[in-house]
Amino acid sequence: MGRKKRIWVPNSFYHVICRGNRRDALFKDEGDFKTFLHILQQVHKKTPFELASYCLMTNHFHLQIRSKEQPVSKVMSLINKRYADYYNTKNRITGHVFEKRYYDKQITSKQGMLEVSRYIHMNPVDANMVATPQSYRWSSYRYYMHISNHHLLNMAVILDYFSGNPWEKRRKYRVFVRNNQT
Repeated sequence: MGRKKRIWVPNSFYHVICRGNRRDALFKDEGDFKTFLHILQQVHKKTPFELASYCLMTNHFHLQIRSKEQPVSKVMSLINKRYADYYNTKNRITGHVFEKRYYDKQITSKQGMLEVSRYIHMNPVDANMVATPQSYRWSSYRYYMHISNHHLLNMAVILDYFSGNPWEKRRKYRVFVRNNQT
């Protein structure tokens, strides 16, 4: 039996989760995290996409991603293939790096966008890796707390749900993430 074809709705954001095979670590050291982020940049040049948020955990990653020109499945195929090649070469192993196919779910509402972003940014806190989301180095949350640009991140799609100037929007988002309040 063949795999079920993934449905892609252009201009829609998706929550994508991908785990290491057997839930093994995908990111064993700082170089792995940096390489994955570099691969995101490389793939973005070839097949443009937007990220509203991301978090790289030890054995999995989350992306809140939208692709306007290519199906998200094509973008993810490029990202996962490049990272798997890097990972296997670095660790001198062969075989699957990722467990199954990645999970994805279309985000269809404003509340869904906010909830997914909060879930992604709180993941390291919920896993007891850090006390606060800003303490975790491998997520997009730090960018949300400072007025700075990251060419892969489209923070406006989240921050524009809040009113005020850029600092007020960031403060309201911080309250939303930490206190589960809208």
